[in-house]
Amino acid sequence: MSEGNRILIIDDHPLFRKGARQLLEMAPSLEVIGEAANGEDGVALARQLEPDLVLLDLHMRGMGGIETLKAIRDAGLDCRVVVLTVSDHADDLVAAIRAGADGYLLKDMEPEELLAAIQNTLAGRMVIGEPLNGMLAHAIRNEATAAQRDDAALTEREKEILGALAQGHANKLIARNLDITEATVKVHVKNLLKKLGFRSRLEAAVWAVGRGLRDDG
Repeated sequence: MSEGNRILIIDDHPLFRKGARQLLEMAPSLEVIGEAANGEDGVALARQLEPDLVLLDLHMRGMGGIETLKAIRDAGLDCRVVVLTVSDHADDLVAAIRAGADGYLLKDMEPEELLAAIQNTLAGRMVIGEPLNGMLAHAIRNEATAAQRDDAALTEREKEILGALAQGHANKLIARNLDITEATVKVHVKNLLKKLGFRSRLEAAVWAVGRGLRDDG
């Protein structure tokens, strides 16, 4: 089993968990290491098992998906978190991104598309279900216009990292490309988010793409 592909499923529907496990385990490189039926157990399992990726339902009984996501982030766990839900509401999407989700996918997507999205997330990219991209960009663009955000206050290094975020790069890849430590990247990301008034790296990435700040070089 390849390292870096260990997945935890948090969803309160037993049939969905079973189906998701069977689908994911069709890919030889993926390993489902645990399941949880609610947010509380999910956070506890994430602490215990330290998965590489968490597939998280949004609307669960008790501790909801957003609260669970925030708890995982507050715990400082170094894992990717992808919300997998039936909700295509803009408010849910934006709330998940603000809480630190690395992706937002709909449960009705084709199985092969879901597997590809999971692989992309594990490779360090951010994933948003195709029907939702325009919705997220529109919501954040409106906020950005209202707030009159400007990257002029960023240092050159922060601008470099913002461009890397716009490409969907994870901290580890950014650190390698810029020949700095991952801890240094985290500090720069935190600083640029504060300066721009964003609460998540994906918000900043979408904004940067909209501003033409993406650097594919």
